[in-house]
Amino acid sequence: MYIKQFYTSCLSEAAYYIESEGEVAIIDPLRDTDAYIQLAKERKANIKYIFETHFHADFVSGHLDLSKETGAPIIYGPGANTKYTIHSAKDGEIFKLGKISFEVLHTPGHTLESTCYLLKDESGNAHAIFTGDTLFVGDVGRPDLSSGDMSSDELAAIMYNTIQTKILPLHDEVLVYPAHGPGSSCGKNLGPNTHSTIGEEKKSNYALQPQTKEAFIAAVTNGLQTAPIYFAINAKINQSGYDALKDVASKGTTPLSIEAFKKVVANDAIILDTRMATLFTQGFVPGSISIGLEGRFAEFAGSILPFDKSIVLVTEPGKEEETVIRLSRVGFDKMEGYLKGGFETWKNAGEKIDMIIDLEADELMMDIPHDPNLLVLDVRREPEFADGHLENALNLPLHEMVDVLTLAQFEDNQNLYIHCAGGYRSVIAASLLKREGINNLRNVLGGWNKIKEEEKAVIVKEASVLN
Repeated sequence: MYIKQFYTSCLSEAAYYIESEGEVAIIDPLRDTDAYIQLAKERKANIKYIFETHFHADFVSGHLDLSKETGAPIIYGPGANTKYTIHSAKDGEIFKLGKISFEVLHTPGHTLESTCYLLKDESGNAHAIFTGDTLFVGDVGRPDLSSGDMSSDELAAIMYNTIQTKILPLHDEVLVYPAHGPGSSCGKNLGPNTHSTIGEEKKSNYALQPQTKEAFIAAVTNGLQTAPIYFAINAKINQSGYDALKDVASKGTTPLSIEAFKKVVANDAIILDTRMATLFTQGFVPGSISIGLEGRFAEFAGSILPFDKSIVLVTEPGKEEETVIRLSRVGFDKMEGYLKGGFETWKNAGEKIDMIIDLEADELMMDIPHDPNLLVLDVRREPEFADGHLENALNLPLHEMVDVLTLAQFEDNQNLYIHCAGGYRSVIAASLLKREGINNLRNVLGGWNKIKEEEKAVIVKEASVLN
């Protein structure tokens, strides 16, 4: 028996390769499936099953392309209705893989079709459980992303029954392999590890402690942050189907001359610049949105960019394919190509450029007492802001900046000093403001991490959220 976890940090996503006697099962594959196919070839094995734990909301699965490539069936648990051919497994159904087997455990709660797969070893003993978004390290799946018409409380009640009847009866030594690790928005506060055991979770996971159903519902529903807007889109894509990745990638990696680039932009395409934030501020194509590949790129792209518009790319040379693949992972299929030669070609051709002024945290501290029109714009999430922020700072979380009316509330005479935690999100925010014609702004280098170290910084903890 061989098990390999494929972990993608920028999405906090885990896919799994399980092999026995030359037969392979893949669980929750990413959209780019080459790594699974290549590993099977290297190990002289054949992919026999593709198991899906549920309709993923935070990424587009590779189940369709992988099935076409290998001929392996796509297997969902009970209640999964799709627009493509699947094997709809029954609760308790057994799938043989070489000398091992998988038992289907229908575990609704995160979504109605959520299903875990219990791996039994050569002796028939429970060895590991692949829990999808039902059970994480230190958490359970949030109950407000239902693929049905149910409230969070109703799904949480179902989740309680799932935990009691399907998870807690498992032996302590059974390994837990979830679909996500720390940083994922599919739970409230996932632990730092990407795998665990049932015994460890019984000790430390708040959702597995002895409690009434009412207490459980309150525990899993309280404090949920708003789900990223792309979650519903991705879940629908996974349920309905999508274009083959090779076709999406072929179009997205088409090199465009400056004139061809301008033509696409003139047809209302979004310009997405994926260079590092520190490079973007020094110069960019006017109207570009900055989302650097160095951060949680796909997550922010899905939260900010429209899915119904074409996208043209400005990347560092050699990063075009990576950009397209990472965008496709969260459902973007309308990439029309990239600016050949990147920003340097644009600049060297004498085309108009734009810039964002960077300044250090100590410069912000010097400017605050002397500028009555200065406004500190803190684009961190509400919990980060509440934990400590500058006096009189305004909190406008980055994910809320997709609303043009919200951005239009700023006055022409205001001098905006924008910061996040470390400097990545603030550049995205500055690019969005620039795109709406708000040019009187500055980006604070190092963000809150640097600001809070300044002796003159007046730090408070009460919230001040823009409505």
